[in-house]
Amino acid sequence: MQRARGIGRLTTKLRDDATHLQTLYQEGCAKIRLPHTHDHSLDAVLINTAGGLTGGDHMRWEAYIAPGTRTTITTQACERIYRSTGATAHVETQLTVGASAHLDWLPQETILFAQSRFERSINIDLAPDATLTAIEAVLLGRDAMGEDARDALFRDNWRIRRNGRLVHAEATHIDGSDLSRDNPALLAGARAFATILHFGPDLARRLEQVRALLPEGATAAASVSGERLVIRAMANSGLALRRMIVPILGALARAGTLPRLWHL
Repeated sequence: MQRARGIGRLTTKLRDDATHLQTLYQEGCAKIRLPHTHDHSLDAVLINTAGGLTGGDHMRWEAYIAPGTRTTITTQACERIYRSTGATAHVETQLTVGASAHLDWLPQETILFAQSRFERSINIDLAPDATLTAIEAVLLGRDAMGEDARDALFRDNWRIRRNGRLVHAEATHIDGSDLSRDNPALLAGARAFATILHFGPDLARRLEQVRALLPEGATAAASVSGERLVIRAMANSGLALRRMIVPILGALARAGTLPRLWHL
């Protein structure tokens, strides 16, 4: 069967104290658009023109954020992972952030449909003084359809290195088992969850700021471990999750606000 394939790659450069595009490569269903900004940063929007992914599809995104530059990368819409007849959809992400550079990695949520199969890998290399804010959020089923995608399969692997040294690693495996979906130590029945990571200075102050933004009674927590701030959040719907994470991302993002596409 015909499968979707896509590779999108960009690199930046610093010129006249502003971030500019250095190179742009697009292949297959992967497209990158660069909306105009009113400051010295660069905004990039990732687009999957296939409209979603299903079994056997493969996407790869790459970005090199040059020293001294500031870049925000988001997506045009939520990525949809459709029902599979057996094969697995794959997305690979490779990000490199140079010296004194900052990256806001802010893709919108990934929606897992019933009987979908999805595997994702995220590798990020940070220079010794680079900074980063990154999120990945997952919705299990479509809220409007009352789905919980109980039969979806999701595997996720993160590796973040600072100057070649591993500073963050995590692996997630979610299927329809009671252990992964209902265990109080895991999803506890939640249908939407997110991980936010922040690497930067003054983490103690950032931690206080984030905790003050967490709604009372929310299934969420924040902590500082080593040189990173980690926020985990869960909710019973995608809307509830977004309402929880948007203020946090706005506080941590370099621009102090989220890309316009997050508010449409």
